[in-house]
Amino acid sequence: MIIHVDMDAFYASIEERDRPELAGRPVIVGGDPDRRGVVSAANYIARRFGVHSAMPASTARRKCPQAVFLPGRLDHYAQVSRQIREIFHRYTPLVEPLALDEAFLDVTGSRGLFGPPVEIGRQIKQEIADRLRLVASVGVAPNKFLAKIASDLDKPDGFVVVASDEVRAFLDPLPVGRLWGVGRVSRGVLDRLGIHTVGQLRRMPVQVLRDRFGSGGEHLWELAHGRDDRAVVPDHQAKSISHETTFAVDISDRRVLRSWLLELTEQVARRMRRCGLRGRTVQLKIRYADFRTITRSQTLTEPTDVTDELWRTAAAIFDRLPGEDPPVRLVGMGVSGLDDSGRTQAMLFDRDEHQRQSRLDAVTDEIQDRFGRASIGRAGSMERKE
Repeated sequence: MIIHVDMDAFYASIEERDRPELAGRPVIVGGDPDRRGVVSAANYIARRFGVHSAMPASTARRKCPQAVFLPGRLDHYAQVSRQIREIFHRYTPLVEPLALDEAFLDVTGSRGLFGPPVEIGRQIKQEIADRLRLVASVGVAPNKFLAKIASDLDKPDGFVVVASDEVRAFLDPLPVGRLWGVGRVSRGVLDRLGIHTVGQLRRMPVQVLRDRFGSGGEHLWELAHGRDDRAVVPDHQAKSISHETTFAVDISDRRVLRSWLLELTEQVARRMRRCGLRGRTVQLKIRYADFRTITRSQTLTEPTDVTDELWRTAAAIFDRLPGEDPPVRLVGMGVSGLDDSGRTQAMLFDRDEHQRQSRLDAVTDEIQDRFGRASIGRAGSMERKE
């Protein structure tokens, strides 16, 4: 059994917890409406006015002029995230972080110590509330796909369980947009096919979906049956390390997309260094508004964990993409071909420059460990956070 824990309005909730005077007010984190910038997070009150992440801060202010705008404190959020993960690891070593505010846990082997998976989920949720005064939504299900849908189904403060013999009854009534990868354009295609619920999609011949969506159609059909055989993989066991983000609104501005990619690259590189890993293959994932998903990769002649080297490779892959493509719904960056031997020849990049960048990463990691991720960063990613 898999548990998916997703913190509710994480950044904004931390700010409300730390500043009780914000209770009952719309709170927007990370966007300065007087400068060029985008919203990082909004609490549920602000969301009622149509505010969402990745929205220009100026638009957010027009939609919700009474909102309180706060600068992000990524260092503080990361510290709270570590406290949450400490709670997770008390119940199972099989924890796969997805972001600061969510993770998968495989608790199949934890029954003997902590009881049934449903009880473990309730204990985790309650411990987060008692110790950190924060609210988590929890999904408990036979696989990762179902657990993630379950955790999102009754937000905020949700707790949804999907038993193995209730998968079809759970999925069939849901709108088809609940399936991973179904965006505005693909929903339009499904509407024209008369498909509005997951149950209707499940009953469609798989070939019809292949004809409309290619291999993505078969993937949708499998999800509609509740099938997902991916394991929960902790960082130290992973064959690849990656981060991705799905935008609330499709983005066509390549400069904004490039800055998101830099942010993801920094996160991946930092995780690799923490785990003592280097990687050979840099991978880029793009999902467009029309449901088309592409992956591109480039393999280096030797493994690296240096942020600048990974970024130059990721940026080169991104810059080779055609500029006339549709708006982007999701961007992801990952590194595979991992090596934990610690050996490197530094032949691909200039040896002196490689060593200089490696020292720079070490100093940056130390500063961020002491003062938080917001304390130092590359100009490209900081621009997006203004």
